[in-house]
Amino acid sequence: MIKKSGSAKWSGGLKDGKGHVSTQTGVLSDQPYGFNTRFEGGKGTNPEELIGAAHASCYSMALSMILGQHDLTADEIATKATVSLEEVDGGFAITKIHLDVTAKIPGADEAKFMEAANAAKEGCPVSKVLNAEITMDAKLT
Repeated sequence: MIKKSGSAKWSGGLKDGKGHVSTQTGVLSDQPYGFNTRFEGGKGTNPEELIGAAHASCYSMALSMILGQHDLTADEIATKATVSLEEVDGGFAITKIHLDVTAKIPGADEAKFMEAANAAKEGCPVSKVLNAEITMDAKLT
């Protein structure tokens, strides 16, 4: 079993408080987050952005694995995951994630690509853990 961790520290109230987020590897170290970065476009990160980055990177790796099972190797897979945070039942919930995928894969046809793209969307570990509608636009270039 592989275990990875992230951590956060928070001080203050919801709107005036400040937090810092870090990852086990140190790639993120005490990066600021808060109400302003989540809801007002302030400088720093936020949980939705981090989930988007995690989902995009996981998806790209899953697609690469599935392509390899069909003897295909991508020159490039570019994935953007847009995470929607909405007010639901008096609180907030991540309700949707949309994947925009563009891939350059020598020797791949559209049908094989879409089959692999959809399998990766369903099979990537981050997709499996999220309780949100996951949609995708995928394009082979």
